Amino acid sequence: MYRRKFLKTLALGTAAVGFAPSFLSTSARAAETPAKRLAVTSRVLDVNGKPAKVFGLVQPDGTPGLTLDAGADFDVLLANETAESTLIHWHGLTPPWALDGVPDNPAALLKAAETRRYTFPAGSGGTHWMHAHTLQEQNLLAAPLIVRRPEEAASDEQEVVILLHDFSFRSPEELLEELKGGDDHGTDQMGGMPMGGMSGMGHMGHGMGGSMGGGSMGGQQGMAMPGMGGMAGMDLNDIEYDAYLANDRTLDDPEIVQVEKDGRVRLRIINGATATAFTIDTGEVLGRLVAVDGQPVQPIAGTRFPASMGQRLDIVVELPKEGGAFPVLALREGSTKRTGIVLASAGASIGKFAGDGEETGPVLDLALEQRLRAVTPLDKRPPARSYRMVLGGDMASYTWSIAGAEALAVGTGERIRFVVQNMSMMAHPMHLHGHHFQVTAVNGVTIAGALRDTVLLPPMAEVALEFDAENPGRWPFHCHHLYHMASGMMAFVAYDNA
Repeated sequence: MYRRKFLKTLALGTAAVGFAPSFLSTSARAAETPAKRLAVTSRVLDVNGKPAKVFGLVQPDGTPGLTLDAGADFDVLLANETAESTLIHWHGLTPPWALDGVPDNPAALLKAAETRRYTFPAGSGGTHWMHAHTLQEQNLLAAPLIVRRPEEAASDEQEVVILLHDFSFRSPEELLEELKGGDDHGTDQMGGMPMGGMSGMGHMGHGMGGSMGGGSMGGQQGMAMPGMGGMAGMDLNDIEYDAYLANDRTLDDPEIVQVEKDGRVRLRIINGATATAFTIDTGEVLGRLVAVDGQPVQPIAGTRFPASMGQRLDIVVELPKEGGAFPVLALREGSTKRTGIVLASAGASIGKFAGDGEETGPVLDLALEQRLRAVTPLDKRPPARSYRMVLGGDMASYTWSIAGAEALAVGTGERIRFVVQNMSMMAHPMHLHGHHFQVTAVNGVTIAGALRDTVLLPPMAEVALEFDAENPGRWPFHCHHLYHMASGMMAFVAYDNA
């Protein structure tokens, strides 16, 4: 019932912008070469010693996901080899609207045994991913989508892709039903006041910045927050998962990646979890953050970097001459749970790493976001239109909203500014389809921030973002917490070629 209901909420049609969906490119280059085949499949994983039936998104040789070259065509024949209808969104790419992969916006679901060809420019490169835009995402219907830049292909860096996920033996329909039913969410987090109507409370979170790794607020769920007085604290995790995975494996049996002594490794980290934020911990090896959401940034050195749902990090690490074994961990926000992989040189002794550590994962904030600077920022020009939005929610009914986003009409070629304020007590990673935006202010402080497609809004925080309307369509703007999106936190930016 819930999957059908969820898909129905996305049955949006094409009338708003008058486009006729087309799935075949007129590119002569695409017509001359065969498309890459990508199949939606089912598979069985061993999770904590128990079999789990999940989805897969694989090439004919079983390789998950895709790796392409920047500047080339994305030319893919998507085949549904399962019994369920589905559709795949190419997160981080900017395809024509008809090929974006949101059910009925405007494309129909891909039926069982159906194939569909997608052809469009792959873009300038970056660490991206692909996933279902339905509750099927919870069942691991996701995979990496790497578009390699020429300088990356020519470098001596070894690439290691890490796709993170949260896993439950229960179905996503059951998880959503439990959230809607209340259980631990019988009251909202604001003393009984619905959180959608709090826009008059001002910039209460402006003093909440902290350490780069996002640990300034500590790691305790239900803690008091600055400026919140006696009100209850933020709600970090509303689902307790059975396992946390890195490349389909728990930390009790992690993937061991062989690396060279004194080598350089580019970690392409994708937070594909549906409802879990992580802090990436490179341990004793210093990392340099060089890209976020596939877009280059001025390098920032450190060992801890926050990644909310839908976000990606490119971190370059240089391994010591003597080699060894070096875990790269993903610490669950506000919890001792963790996952990860191990980088190991030949002959290194590899210890055991428990999936439940001794340390509580940091709470994500915007301290790192405030420091990020785009390598190639947007050109400077005033916005033609500006919209102010307020994120709200009611934990009692588990409904979520974006006030002020009811009619996000824009014009082709315009610079658009969104000012988004989170007045709920849960964080929301907000994702815009079909565009890359620049973060231009955090909590009222103007910055020339990173280019992104997904930005985190912690409780009581405010972020301004700007983008150019150069890809006509009816584009979703939504929270990348799957159950927040499914429960109402989704809006649309609509414009046509006129």
